[in-house]
Amino acid sequence: MNPELNLDNQLTTIPIAPPGFKSGFVAIVGRPNVGKSTLMNHLIGQKIAIVSPVAQTTRNRLRGILTTPEAQIIFVDTPGIHKPHHELGKVLVQNAKTAINSVDLVLFVVDASTEAGTGDRFILDILKRIDTPVILGLNKVDLQPSNYQFIDDTYADLIADTNWSTVKFSATAGIGTENLQQTLINQLDTGPYYYPPDLVTDQPERFIMAELIREQILLHTRQEIPHSVAITIEKIEETAKLTKVNAAINIERSSQKGIIIGKKGSMLKTIGTAARQQIQKLISGKVHLELFVKVEPKWRQSRLQLAEFGYQVED
Repeated sequence: MNPELNLDNQLTTIPIAPPGFKSGFVAIVGRPNVGKSTLMNHLIGQKIAIVSPVAQTTRNRLRGILTTPEAQIIFVDTPGIHKPHHELGKVLVQNAKTAINSVDLVLFVVDASTEAGTGDRFILDILKRIDTPVILGLNKVDLQPSNYQFIDDTYADLIADTNWSTVKFSATAGIGTENLQQTLINQLDTGPYYYPPDLVTDQPERFIMAELIREQILLHTRQEIPHSVAITIEKIEETAKLTKVNAAINIERSSQKGIIIGKKGSMLKTIGTAARQQIQKLISGKVHLELFVKVEPKWRQSRLQLAEFGYQVED
């Protein structure tokens, strides 16, 4: 497997940082679906967080590591902050709030193609109660209308009584991201390497594999499925030529099982093929992926099952 994605296999020692080297932890926060995961993937230069048009796709606090000659930024991609409707939602929002209070800098990402809304103001109120420095990031500038100034003004009004700086960019188009990266580095203090320079995430490959499978379910199934699914990697067997992966797709209702499997297994095959291709890119090797579907009623309401699936309140 690729050692750059697995701390357990990482043999590289952590070097001593040169004079003036900067480092720190940056939480990426914002409403669901404003492009936080897309941004982190772009800055790191490798896909470690799943991306989907479905809101609230990020569930775990995922760390992405960007190392340049002058700095090391550890990005913390948080779940979109929203009003929770079930126990899973409560855990996600609590974990996002925990991340905000345990980093050196917060990047508050908003969707600059639309005006500031109540969800943005809700997050603003949370961020104003912490001592951590904040940068407002206006994402999706490539989607702004020609008369975009009125949109920018709504965000200027939003942070009028703060001293936050503002950076405009597009994570998808790559516009302004170099300026954003330098702005983040400028805000950090001098510090050490926290991770080996060639590491891009602190999450094990098993976690990333599960997320890549979940991403394909988000992309290919109906609206009622995405938030009701959790993936568990049951078994991984490695040989010199092939990595065999067995994974369970856990859903809440029997009716959802038919949707996931599809007519004569067509949907499950589509999901499996697309996920296998992504996993092969992840590990740079051939993969045999076997998926099966399990019904776990009301798992999102059970703290015990949430913990079993990897969703628990973080300290």
